[in-house]
Amino acid sequence: MKNQLLGRHFHPLKPLPTKLSPEGQLRPPVRCLLCDIYGTLLISGSGDLNQTHQKTPPQQAIVELMARYGVGCTDTVLHRNLQAAIRETHCRAKAKGIDYPEVDIVKIWSQLLPSLAATEVRAFAVEYEMIMNPVWPMPGLVSLIKTCRNHDIRLGVISNAQFFTPLLFDWFLDADLQALGFDPQLIIFSYRYGRAKPSPLLFKMAADQLRMSGIDEHEVAFIGNDVRNDIAPSQQTGFQTILFAGDSRSLRLRTDDPGCNNVIPDLRITQLSQLASYLFEN
Repeated sequence: MKNQLLGRHFHPLKPLPTKLSPEGQLRPPVRCLLCDIYGTLLISGSGDLNQTHQKTPPQQAIVELMARYGVGCTDTVLHRNLQAAIRETHCRAKAKGIDYPEVDIVKIWSQLLPSLAATEVRAFAVEYEMIMNPVWPMPGLVSLIKTCRNHDIRLGVISNAQFFTPLLFDWFLDADLQALGFDPQLIIFSYRYGRAKPSPLLFKMAADQLRMSGIDEHEVAFIGNDVRNDIAPSQQTGFQTILFAGDSRSLRLRTDDPGCNNVIPDLRITQLSQLASYLFEN
């Protein structure tokens, strides 16, 4: 499946510049860097993983995908059923008191495509996602990872994600997150916990894990592209915050959200390559 996906769906992307410029500082020492993925470490064609299923699918590509997997309904019906299944799952979770629910997309597709085997469901889910939300490594990603490793800065992830998200790093960089240097205890994906950012639970989990290893909240920096989903909950947890404003597709300033009016990141950067000088030369 890997080679098929690479040949069929992966195409180079470039970030679309914003009109913003770097601003701010971090407070030393920074002993851990926690990262968002979509729109920060990876260019996201749709701007955000959770925006994927709100988009109108590109008809021809989806029709061809459905034909290859023998899906009998129309692409319009499939898209409508997908949105309805996600809404229903969210409503059930909210009724149980979950503030920001997340779905497991494999369970959703298994419900919608009962005639497919489990391996086919996962393959269909990956291909559907690659069509709806093409991705590519953000410029400077590999260099940032190497620099953090060389300076003994722990790396972690808090991301709205699905089962295929970690596979992207293996496909693009020929190594999984752990091999790249990310601490497996600090890889926190929303689908595994049924909660999406900005749920404070995900950030508290990281803070608790770091505290057990002797790293306090103020020694942690979180980088993300969304003021509401990334910067606000990071600040509430006690982390330092870095707004990545390097791609206009994914930058979410949330100026129309009253809850974000007073949320100001410690640092704003427009390229990942800028971050090293703030991490190590304070």
